Amino acid sequence: MTRASAARRLATAAMYGGGGLSVLGGALYAVMRAQASWARRIIGPAETRPPPPEAVYGASLPGQPVSVLILGDSAAVGYGMESADDTPPGMIGAGLSHISGRPVRITSMAQVGARSSGLEHQIDAGLSEHPDVAVIVVGTNDVTHRVRPSESVRLLAEAVRRLRAAGCEVVVGTCPDLGSIKPVPIPLRLLAREWSRRLAAAQTIAVVEAGGRSVSLAALLGPSFTAAPGELFGPDRFHPSAAGYASMVASLLPSVAAAAGVWDDEEEPQMLPGDTVLPISFAAAEAVRQPGTEVTPTEVAGRDRGPRGRWAQIRHRVRRTGLAGTAPVSP
Repeated sequence: MTRASAARRLATAAMYGGGGLSVLGGALYAVMRAQASWARRIIGPAETRPPPPEAVYGASLPGQPVSVLILGDSAAVGYGMESADDTPPGMIGAGLSHISGRPVRITSMAQVGARSSGLEHQIDAGLSEHPDVAVIVVGTNDVTHRVRPSESVRLLAEAVRRLRAAGCEVVVGTCPDLGSIKPVPIPLRLLAREWSRRLAAAQTIAVVEAGGRSVSLAALLGPSFTAAPGELFGPDRFHPSAAGYASMVASLLPSVAAAAGVWDDEEEPQMLPGDTVLPISFAAAEAVRQPGTEVTPTEVAGRDRGPRGRWAQIRHRVRRTGLAGTAPVSP
């Protein structure tokens, strides 16, 4: 079974209530459950949360603030960091204010240990801020808590649809590559890699169908983190270091800026090398192989669907700027 067909079947199971186990195989899923429990014992529980990143970044800049809502798990929180500026919410706030030349208000409802089932509560708490853009990073704890893949994908799709119905643009960083986690031994680590990449592809399909845009973190966090674990992983060998979080944000930030309407497309060709339009399942499979790939819904000849489903555009946005930005000012 190709990754495209596997992702399509898993996403379909999520939409129509199927279990989704046939995509991975019951035996493989059972192995993943066992390895996840073992890895959690080795890694240990999350004990601390970084300082709150809620602030207005670039408060002295002109214009109305761009309101950004951060949702998801410990990767969205920035677990392990001692400074709010080193967390993904802080880096997104600083980077987006630098790109836009406008203030950026960051509200984070992400929680250490959160699963996709926690997104509903996080959205309840965050919609009162009337966000322009929501950034979601979730999925790892669904694996470690043995959540069925189809259920994980269904809950993510519901969250995206709810945010879009509220007029909020949505950017989702898909499930990272769990095969890069050192506490999980070979050969189970290889199974974890394939499982998480298939989940990431299914998340991409669900997000785009719900009207959001996805950014692939699987391949980005896989080879890079495997090659430099001492630099990109934190002391627990599970959560990223400050450099690791910066790598993740550098991939997400151009898509967040585009979603906020502050990305200058005139400085970027309409189609870059590798950009293309494909049926969504094929686009999702391709995105898993290309770090930082953005996938968005599109149309071909005025139609949003073809013989193989919804059309999707793959983009590799030019990263024109670092993460340095304007220092935050607490609201």
